[in-house]
Amino acid sequence: MSRRSGVLEFAVLGLLRESPMHGYELRKRLNTSLGVFRAFSYGTLYPCLKTLVAQGWLTEEAAPEDPLATAPLGGRRAKIVYRLTPEGKEHFEDLLAQTGPDAWEDEQFGVRFAFFGHTERDVRMRVLEGRRSRLEERLERMRASLARTRERLDDYTLELQRHGMESVEREVRWLNELIETERAGRGRAKGRPAETGRDDTDPSDTTK
Repeated sequence: MSRRSGVLEFAVLGLLRESPMHGYELRKRLNTSLGVFRAFSYGTLYPCLKTLVAQGWLTEEAAPEDPLATAPLGGRRAKIVYRLTPEGKEHFEDLLAQTGPDAWEDEQFGVRFAFFGHTERDVRMRVLEGRRSRLEERLERMRASLARTRERLDDYTLELQRHGMESVEREVRWLNELIETERAGRGRAKGRPAETGRDDTDPSDTTK
């Protein structure tokens, strides 16, 4: 399984844990709530859903008809609602508990953070600290690269480099605040939606 498809499966399971949805609703939630999926198609979503059904983690059900709706045109298929199975919920809980390096990367971290409301505090701490460590390493590399190449860069390229560093520094400060909040025992209750604490971008939107 590719890293991208793994992130999508995790996000789909997480959203369906909150409530059953049909494909249109699911795609809309992925587009609007999880920034990393702003540009993806049904051609990506439906194979993922079929895979999860085949693995026994989702079931497909025909959506109940609206008695006030106009009669469907001939040949139109009924909407399919996807529902998390008990096995799917257990699998999602297992994924939530994983804290390896993949969870610290840009794409993975943004999606993981979106489901922090369902994540145990010790797992949240490991993911946050791992993400901070990863960004601090990135920041060191960026500073070293800038020091080596500063004299050869034009003003615009230099400004772009500085902007990237400021973006990483801003996220490190944000992570420090979150970690201190968790350590002080003021983390949000399990099951409540978490806010990012950032007013400009989602947690995964970091210059690489």
